[in-house]
Amino acid sequence: MATRKKESPVSLVQLEGLVALKIIKHCQEESVDGIDLVQGVLLGLVADQKLEITNCFPIPRAPAEDDLDILNYQVDMMRNLRHVNVDHLHVGWYQSTFYGSFLNKALFDSQFTYQSEIEESVAIIYDPTKTAKDQLSLRAFRLSEAVMEMKQKEDFSTDMIKAKGLSFETVFEEIPLVIRNSHLMNVALCEIEDKLTSCKSTFNNLDMATGNVMENYLRLLMDTVDDLSQDTNKYHSYQKLCAKQQQSKDAQLTKRHLEDQQRIARGEDPVGDDDIHKNFKALPPAQRLEGLLLSAQVDTYADELLQFSTQSFGKLLMADALQPSASNI
Repeated sequence: MATRKKESPVSLVQLEGLVALKIIKHCQEESVDGIDLVQGVLLGLVADQKLEITNCFPIPRAPAEDDLDILNYQVDMMRNLRHVNVDHLHVGWYQSTFYGSFLNKALFDSQFTYQSEIEESVAIIYDPTKTAKDQLSLRAFRLSEAVMEMKQKEDFSTDMIKAKGLSFETVFEEIPLVIRNSHLMNVALCEIEDKLTSCKSTFNNLDMATGNVMENYLRLLMDTVDDLSQDTNKYHSYQKLCAKQQQSKDAQLTKRHLEDQQRIARGEDPVGDDDIHKNFKALPPAQRLEGLLLSAQVDTYADELLQFSTQSFGKLLMADALQPSASNI
């Protein structure tokens, strides 16, 4: 039982509909000009391997002149919720993002801190730009066990990555997320849907203006690829430096070996090569965490572009089929 919990403490995230609405409302109210990120705390409980998120509250954005203690604020909020008999167990946090730009060092460090203290904690990522295109975007992520172990040792060298079998696809684990409502809420939503369907059309779903979204995705993708290229060039420079040092060390060892053979032939004691090994200390291993995160972000952009372009082409083909042909005009 303990082994299963260590391998996969959370296999499903169940999000209350009210919590989803609170996250969306927080982003709409606090995000200035739709570009500022917002964050908040998730509350709930764990049942077997299912994480039930039943409540949340936002983390306020304090002015620059105010010194807001975020930790004490969270503790006070959870204490007050416990006094009014509301779920108050800390199970993670949420954050907004724009055009899928969330796989970075800040998210990595925050989730590592949460997951180190609370094993079952998750990060809920909400994308308002994608939601505005009639696609509710709420995703749950956790750091994999291999990444947690490597972060605790502060070792993201190439040898450690190979030993753990880590790749950019396994840095974060995406947990399946479902939104749950009570039966009474589902009945009320059905009645609201019937009223909206009868009085309002849904032709906005056929909006063909997709150039701006595609342009933003491609611009972000190109910037991330440039960053990844720079990180790769730094690693290549590190490899060249290691090879140059090893080549110089081998040349001096060969020269010293020949000198020792000549000394032995003259009946003298060999000098040895201990001083050479001391002079050529091994370079610290290059840390590849930044490259993994950039690769994962590029993969996310590519997936978003594929999904968005597929839907756009579907709309274009449907619109083309509805247009009268030139022969019929």
